[in-house]
Amino acid sequence: MAVKLEYHEGPDGLMYPNLTIPDEEKTLGKYGKLRQKYLLENNSRLVQMLSVKGQWWSHLWEVDEQAQKMEDALVAQMAEQQGVTEALKEENQMLWVQKMNNLMQSAQETVLNDLIYQ
Repeated sequence: MAVKLEYHEGPDGLMYPNLTIPDEEKTLGKYGKLRQKYLLENNSRLVQMLSVKGQWWSHLWEVDEQAQKMEDALVAQMAEQQGVTEALKEENQMLWVQKMNNLMQSAQETVLNDLIYQ
């Protein structure tokens, strides 16, 4: 897929591409920041391509949103499978916290491997 860029003449007579940065007020969450760091350190070609197309920030926000939804879904699914319920929370709060921490850690590891470090 070819990207068509428009150019303007600078005061020195050279031609410069018309590049803009979107004025978004969103901030990156944990997963967006991790994806950003990973790509900057490991995949400069993708960073460059996304930047030229003006899709760098939208990519990071999309990955951040997908990752958070995936984490939430995984925690809910694993909690149901392992019987980590509100009833357990009422009966034995410390056990519930232990189990939920384990579930969240497992879900985060899956998200990192499947979405962030790709």
